[in-house]
Parts: sequence; C-alpha cells; structure tokens
Amino acid sequence: MEYQQLADRLVRWIEEQVTRAGCRGAVFGMSGGIDSSVLAVLCQRAFPQNTLGVLMPCHSHPEDRAHALLLAEKFGIPTEEVVLDNIYDVLLRTFPDCAASDEAKRLARANLKVRLRMVTLYYLANQLRYVVAGSSNRSEITVGYFTKYGDGGVDLMPLGNLVKAQVRELARFLEIPAAIIAKPPSAGLWQGQTDEAEMGLSYEELDNYILTGQAPEQVRARIESMNAASAHKRSLPPIPEF
Repeated sequence: MEYQQLADRLVRWIEEQVTRAGCRGAVFGMSGGIDSSVLAVLCQRAFPQNTLGVLMPCHSHPEDRAHALLLAEKFGIPTEEVVLDNIYDVLLRTFPDCAASDEAKRLARANLKVRLRMVTLYYLANQLRYVVAGSSNRSEITVGYFTKYGDGGVDLMPLGNLVKAQVRELARFLEIPAAIIAKPPSAGLWQGQTDEAEMGLSYEELDNYILTGQAPEQVRARIESMNAASAHKRSLPPIPEF
C-alpha cells in the first residue's frame, strides 16, 4: 500500500464527510495511543483551523497524557483537557452495585469511563458544530473490541477499513513519535491493561485472518465467536417489522 496516497485519500474523505454533515471541523479524543494519534493528524490535515483534540484522563496512566501532549505539540493540534476522575467517582458512588462477579463489575466500570468520554466529546462538538471522529480500526470493529455508545458512539471512523498493522505503517509514514508507535496497544482502562491480553488474540493473528481468511482453528473460532457476539454493536437497535 502506498501510504502517501492513502493519507491523502483519508484526508479528502474526512473533509467530504464533515462538509456533507454541514459541520465546520472535527473533535476527537487523544489517548496517547497510536490509533487516536493517526486520527488526530489526519483530522488536522483536513481542517487545520477547525480541529480539537480532547484529553480525557480518568484515573489514567500519566504516560498517556504525556504522549498525547507530545503529539499535539509536534503537529500543532489544539487541545482541551477534561479530567473525568471526580465525575466517574461520583457516579460509582451513586449507581447501584449489582454485578454478578468481580469481572462483570470491572467491565462495567471500564465501559463507564469510555461512555463519559463520548458524552464529553459530543458536548464540545455541539458547541463548535464539529463532528466527533472515532479512532476504531478494522481489527477492533471486526471482533467488537469497542464500547457500545462509548468509543463506538461517533459520527465517522476514518480508520475503520484499516487493520492494526496498516494503521501502524500509516503512523510511521505520518512520523508519529516513535514512543507512541512502540508501546503495547491499550485502552488504558485499568492498570496493566492491554488490548491483546483482553482480546485473547494478537493483532498479528487477527489482522492475518481478516486479510487472508487464514488462521489456526483455535484462533479462527475465537475471532468468529467474538464477531458473532458483537454483531449488535455494529448495527442500529432492532425495530419490529410490524
């Protein structure tokens, strides 16, 4: 793949989608990860005067904030920071705790963080008449590795047809800082959390299956099971046919 051409096409696509929506620019979360960094640079190229990157730490690792600011400084991306620690803590104290297991409780709390970020982005987007751009890639979308009405609650997903390896190569072409490209992919939902450990798959295995249809039986079965279980995330809510 020729990444200069890909970057140019994605920038034009973002411009077209925002204009078609009758909006002025784009707002996006900046987590300090590779996907959000690539998205930020593409949106900045599409709307140099009308982009906003939002840092939304929620009991997050300080390195994530440092990497997001590093990217913003390098590419001149305007930012706002909204610290969600307190509102998250208040909600946990307010909501009833009815989890059937510690794992269910941890998942619910992680999803709450992501949904608070969605609310934050739309609050800013509504004021600025911007669209909310999401950073999910094809690998994550395929297995449902995103939060419904969280990072899946966006207006457009420019990276949605690129597997993780392609996003990484695009990041190198765009000269995203090496520290961001090299660190293990993580949503930063809890201490030590990584995407691959949570999915039970490596991105290499997942990307290879998506692109070629080939995988060891155990890997293929897991991907297809995750894809089927997350189908509701990729569709509008069902409506009766009568």
